[in-house]
Amino acid sequence: MPRRRTLALAALPLTITLAACGGGAPTTGDQAAASATPHALDSASHDELVDLAIEEGQVTVYSFTSRIAQVEEAFEEEYPDIDFIGHDISSSEQITRLRSEAEAGAPSADVAYISDAPVVLTELLESGVLANHVPQRVADSVPQEYQEPLLANRLSTKILMYNEEAHPDGSPIENLWQLTEEEWNGRVVMVDPSVRGDYLDLMTEFVRQSDALAQAYEEHFGSPIELSEGVENAGQQFITDLYANGLVLVDDTDNVNAAVGATDQDDPPVGFTSYSDRRDNEEEGWALQASLDTAPAVGITFPAYIGMVSGSQNPAAARLAADFLMGDDTPTGGPGYEPFYVPGDYPVRTDMEMPEDAAPLDELGAWDIDPEETAAIRSDVADFLLTL
Repeated sequence: MPRRRTLALAALPLTITLAACGGGAPTTGDQAAASATPHALDSASHDELVDLAIEEGQVTVYSFTSRIAQVEEAFEEEYPDIDFIGHDISSSEQITRLRSEAEAGAPSADVAYISDAPVVLTELLESGVLANHVPQRVADSVPQEYQEPLLANRLSTKILMYNEEAHPDGSPIENLWQLTEEEWNGRVVMVDPSVRGDYLDLMTEFVRQSDALAQAYEEHFGSPIELSEGVENAGQQFITDLYANGLVLVDDTDNVNAAVGATDQDDPPVGFTSYSDRRDNEEEGWALQASLDTAPAVGITFPAYIGMVSGSQNPAAARLAADFLMGDDTPTGGPGYEPFYVPGDYPVRTDMEMPEDAAPLDELGAWDIDPEETAAIRSDVADFLLTL
């Protein structure tokens, strides 16, 4: 635990000092209005935030990725008087925990680093559990679509991956409908969408992209798609046929990666997982590779959000942590961004270089989810999956 010290804050604006010292959480009914109002610290300078954050002494971050441990180490090296407490918690669990803590009026976190955009925006942001903050330093380099309604620091993926050792000439899947054929029976792996929201978003995107899947069906099979009884569109038909063809559902992305990527396999499966997990190929003995050029798309991209927890105890340190997570002014983002500067993750800042050894975003061939449109039908897709 780093040492704490008290600073003379008389030179700081009174409104900033009061905002930084105010703890406690608003009642649930007041949160939406509170989060929609700019926080006094949103306009504080970096130096002011540092002084106030040192006074607070710590910052707690809920993170959907274990890479937060690397951020913690780098942050505390940069700011040794502030204790960075990182918790590796899935987005689904974060949503449940943040909501219950807000209802109890006792938020434990200061920052939520979180995916599952459709639920985050509709259940956490709209209700005021989370609030947005865009560090002034990066405002000009982050496109508006990634500044609102919550700040994103990168795009993550759930895409089709294959074993490049077993398929050195490229992906064996040129069209997603191949996954529904006998050759791939029991040889497609993914995390159960009832366990992870990002995989439910993938299923939802198949439904949203029904027209593209209908066209891909005709291109692959040579005739227009015919829908089964009770199936409303080509996206639902694809999901139905995929499940009927022995789709293997697991509870963890690492299990997908090991099943698909493990070396020395004669006939490995393919699976939907994170493109960035290729970073572990050498360490884990995997041969994961993206199934580029698969029609009509290889999968989805989605934002990784940084949200301020309303009513948190350490609002200055929370904003300092958000600034740190966005990376420094170097082309690769420096120590704070290093854990995310890997092939297969895509920085949103326009002044950063893209990591090498991965397809550029415009060549990846993935669908960008629309969080609001996804949110509108996601529960229906979840209900549909229960019938399979």
